[in-house]
Amino acid sequence: MSAPDRRDRRPDPTEEPPADEEYARAYSSGYEEGVRHALREVVQHASRGHTSQELRMLAESRLARLPEEAELKRRGLLAPPRRTAWGALLRPHAPASDPRVASVVPTAIVPGTLAPGQSLLVRELRPSKALEILRTTAPGFPRVVIVSIHPPEIPGLPASRRIDLSPRGEPGGSSPLGLSEIGGRLRGPTEGAGGALVYLDSVEYFVTEEGPETTIKFAHWLVGQVQATGSALLVTYDNRSLELKDASRLERAFQLVS
Repeated sequence: MSAPDRRDRRPDPTEEPPADEEYARAYSSGYEEGVRHALREVVQHASRGHTSQELRMLAESRLARLPEEAELKRRGLLAPPRRTAWGALLRPHAPASDPRVASVVPTAIVPGTLAPGQSLLVRELRPSKALEILRTTAPGFPRVVIVSIHPPEIPGLPASRRIDLSPRGEPGGSSPLGLSEIGGRLRGPTEGAGGALVYLDSVEYFVTEEGPETTIKFAHWLVGQVQATGSALLVTYDNRSLELKDASRLERAFQLVS
C-alpha cells in the first residue's frame, strides 16, 4: 500500500503552525494594528479642528519618535505589566467599619504622580493640588518645563533639569512669548530622551491674550505632543475663566481631569 499523499492532508487545528507562518501572521497583524492606530489618530486630530500645518507637525513629531516608541513597546511586551500610580487614587476606600482596614484608611488622599504619556487638568482657583503633583512627579523626568508667570519652586530639583518659559518674558530682557513660540520651545525638551514634565498655569493669561479658541487648540496639540514623546503634562486653571462650552472643550482634550 502506498503512503497517503500529504497534499490531500487536512490541517490539524491542534497542531502549531510552522514558524514562518506564525511569523507572517504576527507581522501582518502588527502591521494592520499600526496602520489602524495611525489612521485613527489622524481622524481624531482632524476632528479637533487642527489645520493642515498642525497635522503635519503632529505627524512629523510621531515619525521622529517612532523608533523609540517601537523599542518601548518591545520592552513593554517583554516586561510584566505595571500598575499606574493613579490606581490607588481612583480606587474607592474600604468602609471604616471594617476592622481589617479601619486602621489604614488615610485621612487625606496623597497626590499621585503622572506617568509618561499622561496629561492631567486640575480645576482650582489657585495652584495648590497641581503644585503637589508637580513636586511629586518632577524627580521622575530628566527635564521639567515650567510655563508660568509666577514660576513655583520645586525643592530638590537641580537647575540644570529645569526650563522656565515666562509668557510675559523677563523684565528688561526677552519679549513676551506667544503660544506658537512656546510650542516651538517645548519641542526640544519633550522630544529629548526620557521626555519632559510640562507644567502650565497660565491658561487664563493665554485666554485673555490670544483668545479661547487658540488656547484650546494649543492644549490639544500639547496633549498630543506629550503622548507621542513619552512626556507628561500638568495644567492647572480656574474654570471660571472660560465659558461653559469652552471649558468643556478644554477638559475633553485631557486624559485626566481633577
